[in-house]
Order: sequence, then structure tokens, then C-alpha cells
Amino acid sequence: MKLIFLTFLLSISIMANAQNNFKATQIKFERVEKAYNEKWGTLEKFVKAADFGNDFSMLINAYKAEGKLEVWLKSKSAKSYSLFRTYDFCAHSGTLGPKVIEGDGQTPEGFYFISVFNPMSNFHLSLGVNYPNAVDLARTGKNRKTGGDIYIHGNCVTVGCIPLTDEKIKEVYVLGVEARNNGQDKIPVNIYPFKMTNANMQKYSAQFRAQLSFWKTLQPGYLTFEKHKDMADVKEVKGKYVLR
Repeated sequence: MKLIFLTFLLSISIMANAQNNFKATQIKFERVEKAYNEKWGTLEKFVKAADFGNDFSMLINAYKAEGKLEVWLKSKSAKSYSLFRTYDFCAHSGTLGPKVIEGDGQTPEGFYFISVFNPMSNFHLSLGVNYPNAVDLARTGKNRKTGGDIYIHGNCVTVGCIPLTDEKIKEVYVLGVEARNNGQDKIPVNIYPFKMTNANMQKYSAQFRAQLSFWKTLQPGYLTFEKHKDMADVKEVKGKYVLR
């Protein structure tokens, strides 16, 4: 029993060190170090003032039609997220509707998570999302390329990504590093065509009729978050998003 307990403590220690090492590794890069020096002091004051603590988790909601990216945070003890910051897209690419194939210029729509922290991006700093997921692959079909390399990044140019400018990405990147360093392995990134109220569904589906069936699979996740301010349990089942 004593050996099992010691093994458990050792595993906890290793996990904690691995988490702390993420920030330590990131901050070795010049752009990340500069972002921390410029932004974290102010951000940390607001984080503490809002009682998010030192071990918050993070969620991102992005809305293409509105051109807004929201950063939501919650403390370890909280049951729901609270809105922390809202950023404007600096540029847009494509139209409403999901990304289908490589080269279509579309920004994806769906439920993703941050899969890459790139401290040496061609667009200052960037956070990659796990596009394509299983739903995207099913949509594109066999023998066709989905495309990839979808990021939230700096600068003000885009072909399918979400650019925020260098100054804004510094804040989002630093918050992401903090959340990841706190042990949040998957930071949700939910990309919606618009704020998916029933009124907006009726408005935009009149213009983009072909997207209505797909958008109906996104709306339950949006509505669940609006009601509970927590991430819905969304699964990828046979090429569709299903709320469990």
C-alpha cells in the first residue's frame, strides 16, 4: 500500500512538472517572452480581480459574421465560464459556411481545440486548431484534400485563418499558455458562422440554404453554452456533431 501511495505521489509530481515546464519552454522564445513582459502584468491583475485564481481554464468562441473572438475563463472551483475579453477579427476570408476543400479560402466552422502553440509563426504568434476533424473529413470526402494549417494568429491577412493583429494575439497566446500550463490539455475553440440564435438561423439560412442542415448540428452546442456557460458534450459521430 505504501509503495502504491508513493507511486501516486510521484506521478502527481511528474504531471505538475510537465505542466510548469510548458510555460518555461514557451517563454524561452523571444516573442513569447516579450508578450509576457508587455501583457501579462495587466492581464494577471484582471484575472485576479475576477477571481479566476492562478489555475484557470480557457475557452474560445469565434463568430464569423460578427467578426468577434471571445475568450472565456473559469477558475478550478467554478462550474461555468465567464467572459474575459472580446477581440475583433482584423480580416475575413471566404463566406459563411464550413471549410470543404483545400484552397477554398473558407474559415472552418465547428468544434475544435488548440493543437499547436507556435512561438515562431510567420504571423508573429499563432494558435493552431485541430482542423480537419472527423466531421470535416467526412464532408470533404475521399480522394479530396481538406486543407489544413488553420490558426488564430497575428498580423492582418488571412486565407481561412482568424487574424487578430500582433498586439491582440499576444494577449490570447499568453492566456493560452497559462491555461495549458495549469494542466488544460485541450482548450476548446468553437467557430460559429454567427451567434446562432433562432432569429439569426432564419436570417442567414435564407441566404445560405445549403448550409442549414449543417448549422442545425452546431446550434445545440451554441445554445447549451449560452444557457449553462459551459462546454457542451459534443461528439463527432458518422460525420456529424451530436450533443450527448
